[in-house]
Order: sequence, then C-alpha cells, then structure tokens
Amino acid sequence: MRQVPQYLIIGNGRVARHFQHYFSLLKLTFLLWNRQESTTKLRDNLKRSSHVLLLISDKAIENFITQHLPSSKAILIHFSGSLITEKAYGSHPLMTFKDDLYTLETYQSIPFILDHNAPAFEILFPQLTNQHYRLHQSLKEKYHALCVLSGNFSCLLWQKLFFSFEDEFNLPPNIIHAYLLQQTHNLISNYRNALTGPLVRHDFSTIDKNLNALALDPYQQVYQSFVSCYQQLKKEGQYE
Repeated sequence: MRQVPQYLIIGNGRVARHFQHYFSLLKLTFLLWNRQESTTKLRDNLKRSSHVLLLISDKAIENFITQHLPSSKAILIHFSGSLITEKAYGSHPLMTFKDDLYTLETYQSIPFILDHNAPAFEILFPQLTNQHYRLHQSLKEKYHALCVLSGNFSCLLWQKLFFSFEDEFNLPPNIIHAYLLQQTHNLISNYRNALTGPLVRHDFSTIDKNLNALALDPYQQVYQSFVSCYQQLKKEGQYE
C-alpha cells in the first residue's frame, strides 16, 4: 500500500497555484505556506508534513532550506529544472505553466524528470501516476537550457509573428492558428523531418531577401543566428 503523504507547498507563484489545483482535483490533502505568512505557521505545518514541495525561485531554495528546514524529517522536493543541490531532491515537471489553470487530464500527462539519485517517484509522490524519468545531475543545466531555448524562445518568435500581423500588416492574428497547429503536429509526428522552408531548400536568395526585410529589426540577428546554426549543424551531419 502506498504511503498517504501530507504535502506542504511552499510558495504562492504560478507553479505553486497549478499544483494546488492539481492536488485539489485529485482530492489530496495539502498544507500551504508563503513568505507573507508567519514562521510560526511554517513550523506548525512542518510538524504535520511528510513531503515539502519547495515551489519558490531557484536562487531562494538552498537558503530557505538552510534557514527554515535544517532538521526537517520531511522529504524535501524542488521543481527546478537546473538547480543542483544536495539539500533537496529535484523533480522537474516538463510543462509550461501559464496563469490559467489546467484540466486534470493535462496535469496527469505531465512527465517528471527526476535527479538520478532521487528516491523512487512512488516515494516522492505516492498518489500521482505521472510518467517519470531520471536524468543525471551533470546533464541538468544543459537539459534546462534546451527546454528554455525550444519552449520559451520559440514563444518569442511566434509572438513576433502575431504582433506583426496585428500591428504592422493589419491582418487578423487568428489566421496564424492553422500554421502554428500544423507546425506543432509536424514536430510531434516526425520531429526529424519537420523543418521546411528556405534553409532546407538551400534557397539563399530568399534568405538574403528575408534578412534585408528585417533591417533595423532586432530579429534580423536572430534570423542570421539560426542560419549560421543550421549551416554548422549541417556540416556536422545532423541535416543531410
């Protein structure tokens, strides 16, 4: 039989709110504390907790543990994708979290990336059924950098397109949706062959025109960096 945990969620930011909602949808019991509340409440909650989720900023986690949890018997878990520490176990939910809360199905689809030396997922989260995988801590920083590069930075590119359609071209932004959805589908169905466009066609004339059209735009430098990156990867054999 799985242990019935008593979770204490530390923090009140976006991720903390999402996991409060996830646990509520599952009808799990949990306690809450954030830095606007008294340390007396924190101490009382700690006495009743078997698992502490440190859902605060990466830079604050180690100091918080040192200051408030030096002798805690609870299992300490942080959700940072890049932090390497011996003070708590890393369990990174591989998902982007916006202000709107998600459905139970969405939360249950989130994979967790555990530190290689963390306890079994069933010990960290006895009542969750999420997929989970292990990653050696030596790879965490690069893992997180690539997550940011692909997820957050690609968002900047799509936002640039949406803003330009609305503000510069006087086109309805929603007509981009089919393009975005198909590109996403192509990546999911076959990511190795999802890239299209002038880079794949070796259409350097179009690339030059694109770069000229972006003169005085900060995204010209972004475009050129992708061209250079693709050419380097092609030399290394990633793109035949």
